[in-house]
Amino acid sequence: QAFLCVTSILSVAVFRDHLVLEDLVEEMKKQSPGLDFGPLQPDGQIAVQGSFPALRKLREFLLLKAKSLSEEDQREGKSHQRLRRKVQEHRGATEMKNSIGDTHRETQVVVLDTDIYHYMKSFHPKILQAADVVISGVTDGDITTVCIDSAGSTGAAQGLRAKRTIEIFSVKLQRILRKERICFKEPSRAEKQKYKQLCGRLKPRHPGVLLLPYDTHIDVVGTSACVFGFTEDLKR
Repeated sequence: QAFLCVTSILSVAVFRDHLVLEDLVEEMKKQSPGLDFGPLQPDGQIAVQGSFPALRKLREFLLLKAKSLSEEDQREGKSHQRLRRKVQEHRGATEMKNSIGDTHRETQVVVLDTDIYHYMKSFHPKILQAADVVISGVTDGDITTVCIDSAGSTGAAQGLRAKRTIEIFSVKLQRILRKERICFKEPSRAEKQKYKQLCGRLKPRHPGVLLLPYDTHIDVVGTSACVFGFTEDLKR
């Protein structure tokens, strides 16, 4: 099902400490003249409507803006950030929904941080399951778009309920999860295999952590206590 017109509720409150939000909104309007912007709310939320590709371009603009501000923070010594801050910086939007009226089929969309999505899928898979709906995720780097497809009036109600459940649970995870990145000393196959085997041996002792392997590093995601325990074991 194609998204011809999408309404997105953006939260730009995360930029409040760095920018004048009204000026940021004006910059967003110049960046995306094809989108319709609603009034900026006191809590930093603003409704934006337009085509899905145009909203994706706006999202990329906000990601670059957030990344540059994040790099400034790191240069100032703010190097340790929780996933909650990361989601706010990289996402910029807490929800997107299909605005086309369709009595037979509806699609709800929730945008999540990819680490949050993988953790939810691994440790709380029932959150991503519901009767009368089909829930699927599409990952694009740090962002995962969760689509909730439903059919009929009963399915539509279930879809809205599933969407709300995912949103509420993702907020809980944002508050308690953190991530530690373990970088390989050298980008060799032997080095990656060594870390893979070591992490494999340690994982049974730390069932509460999620290991996400990449070409140059391994991300360890979990609560502060779980991540700390795993990384301390890894150093021994």
